[in-house]
Amino acid sequence: MEKIFIGVAWPYANGSLHLGHLAGCYLPADIFARFCRMNGKDVLMVSGSDEHGTPITITANNEGATPQQIVDRYHKEHKENMETLGISFDLFTRTTTENHTRVVHDIFMTLYNKGYVYAKESEAFYCEHCKRFLPDRYIEGVCPFCGSKNARGDQCDECGKLLDPKDLK
Repeated sequence: MEKIFIGVAWPYANGSLHLGHLAGCYLPADIFARFCRMNGKDVLMVSGSDEHGTPITITANNEGATPQQIVDRYHKEHKENMETLGISFDLFTRTTTENHTRVVHDIFMTLYNKGYVYAKESEAFYCEHCKRFLPDRYIEGVCPFCGSKNARGDQCDECGKLLDPKDLK
């Protein structure tokens, strides 16, 4: 029997899912998985909540919560949404599980040992007040493309352009 693996996007567990998540990746993946299963294929469809990332710490800071409280709340909500919608995941998990950590570590080490991952110096912004380095998402300014005053250092939510924090005005 032919085996089909469907790896669906892992949204950050920092807020509720929206129609774009459903239409953009979950519904098409579910349709494909169901089609393959109907045609006798052995399908494994997986996804879950990405519990690592700056959007989670931003939400936690804004809500006066810990990052763990945020990811616990939204992973539960995301999983319930998938079940309510009948999305046919074989596994909807979290990036903090022991299995996920082991698999990612194995992939990373394979890439590292083959020379695809290497050390490199890069510049980073530092906040004297906070006494910490800031991820690009914490840098805010004016988008050089559309002029939005609410652009972040990684992407402008207004026009969708990917940004370098140094380019913000």
